[in-house]
Amino acid sequence: MVLQLMTTQQLLKEYEQGDRSFANTSLRGISLIGKYLVGTDFSLCDLSGADLSRSDLSQTNLTSANLTGAELVNTNFAGANLQAVNFIGANLQTANLAGADLTGADLRSANLSGANLSGANLCEAKLSSALFKDANLTGAQLQVEDLEATCCEGAILDHLNMEGACKMQLESLDWVSWGASKREPSHS
Repeated sequence: MVLQLMTTQQLLKEYEQGDRSFANTSLRGISLIGKYLVGTDFSLCDLSGADLSRSDLSQTNLTSANLTGAELVNTNFAGANLQAVNFIGANLQTANLAGADLTGADLRSANLSGANLSGANLCEAKLSSALFKDANLTGAQLQVEDLEATCCEGAILDHLNMEGACKMQLESLDWVSWGASKREPSHS
């Protein structure tokens, strides 16, 4: 499938004219810093390397979008559909992901320091090597087996819904840092 190419100016002009559907569009490396794009459909878009810092993308649909290496600092994704989004290496520091659906999202090596993930659905998300330092995960849903090499130092984990926790073995958390001291992996 060939993605339609679009510039920043084209997107903003069409948005101002009432268009909210930009699905299957290549927006690689686009700069939309501080823009208001609430309720927009960016499903299947290539936003790799884009800078959407401080933008309001609440209630957007980014299903299966590529945000590899994107700058998303302080971006508002509250209530957004982020299913199967590729966030590998993305910078999501202090982003608001409250109530977002991140089912199946790939957050490997993403920086979510200080992010608000309260009530977010992280089931089936790939979280290895993600950084959740000082993040708010209150009431979030996630699966324990996805936390390998994940740092949760200083994170708020109140009412965390850890699906499958009763099946969890201590070894599955070998590389998870829950506080000031990080456990070394067991080699037994």
